[in-house]
Amino acid sequence: MTHPLLHIQGVAKRFTLHHQNGVELAVLGEANLSVHPGECIVLDGPSGMGKSTLLKMIYANYRTSAGSISLHLPGQLPIEVTTASPHELVRLRKDSMGYVSQFLRVIPRVPALDVVAEPLLDDAGDNPETLAVARAEASRWLTRLRIPERMWHLPPATFSGGEQQRINIARNMIKPRPLLLLDEPTASLDAENAQTVIELIREASARGAAIVGIFHDAYVGDAVATRRINVADFRTVGTVKDIA
Repeated sequence: MTHPLLHIQGVAKRFTLHHQNGVELAVLGEANLSVHPGECIVLDGPSGMGKSTLLKMIYANYRTSAGSISLHLPGQLPIEVTTASPHELVRLRKDSMGYVSQFLRVIPRVPALDVVAEPLLDDAGDNPETLAVARAEASRWLTRLRIPERMWHLPPATFSGGEQQRINIARNMIKPRPLLLLDEPTASLDAENAQTVIELIREASARGAAIVGIFHDAYVGDAVATRRINVADFRTVGTVKDIA
């Protein structure tokens, strides 16, 4: 088997509850996990066990309280996410880590077509040829995810929840990245669009992406999982439903 692309060792997370006299709440402890290229790891466990918290630590939205999260990208030295500089994290997120969160966060008034195309532009966004190619690929993704063409030039803030989530999926999966993190990507989708997302995840796995995902729909999780991990086995010692 190939070397793991993502290696998590002894990762723990504690939150300080400042509104409760600084009480510390341990949410996740001793998380150990390796993910290889082509694997789709599905995180199982009850709500509040720290599944989303773990994804956010991998993406460095949350700092770890302990442990190591390292990326082993082809042709590069290992990168320690927990100590990466802000500049390094920006580059990692741009080139190496895709993250489909539960909510779409975009600049207001930017058309859906450009929201989806933006990850393909890099630093050459002013180049007309590059922009045209990126928009053409964005059009393909929007079509595949059943966003009507009449909506492509409208800002996603005006869309329904399910439409916004499909924009979210397209934006964060359009650029092939070695690591893909998925936090309930099909939660607000109908069966037809959920099936399309299953196909997209399988395609990403087939091209060698390492994937870690949370799925509220057991059918979707079963359809994409190459391995399942129960987060309760990471010696979780507390639960916080609002943040996990």
